[in-house]
Amino acid sequence: MPSPFDQSTYQVRLDWGTAGLDRLAGADVVVVVDVLRFSSIVVDAVASGAEVGVAEAETWSRNGAAVAVAASRGSTVLVGSIRNAGAVARAVQTIQERRQARTSVAVIAAGELDENELLRFAVEDQLGAGAVIAALSARGIDHTAPDAAVAAEGFHALRAAVRHMVGASGSGREIAGGVAATARIEAAGLTPTTVADAAVLDAVDVVPVLRDGVFTRFE
Repeated sequence: MPSPFDQSTYQVRLDWGTAGLDRLAGADVVVVVDVLRFSSIVVDAVASGAEVGVAEAETWSRNGAAVAVAASRGSTVLVGSIRNAGAVARAVQTIQERRQARTSVAVIAAGELDENELLRFAVEDQLGAGAVIAALSARGIDHTAPDAAVAAEGFHALRAAVRHMVGASGSGREIAGGVAATARIEAAGLTPTTVADAAVLDAVDVVPVLRDGVFTRFE
């Protein structure tokens, strides 16, 4: 029997981390949202013309890259963030038009791992997921599960304060006070996106898509 938590009756779904991805019914499209830092860095790298291998990303991203790898088994995997929320919605609409069929979308907020390797809620990913879901709704892709609807409405309500919320979040403060993660990102040949820039809505009109283990520009 279907699980009451698989959100299969809804077109737009939301859950957290790889466990959340497993809970949801298989979706045609999975949007990975890990605002600080996986999503923002991959979006900016692909926008600059680079390609990012998912195996390479796993060396500096424990959360977003892991979700992308798990999601790649049977779904189109897109990378979403606050920076490209509108572009993600357009990409999903394009996929739906190409398929000529109703297209289900699982938005997976990556969250963060605590010191015990347990998934914790991340303010920035809730806002990023909400931005993507709100942009989908604006394009008429709006049959949303309650989980997704709450995230979208939360983003609407807090839109004017998004930059403050992301910067003041635990993840934002952790990044401001640490250098180890930045060093790993730079060692991979990538430029870290600042916390402030990660919170800028629709700054980039590019969507990374995972194909054959590599994130490239969705066309």
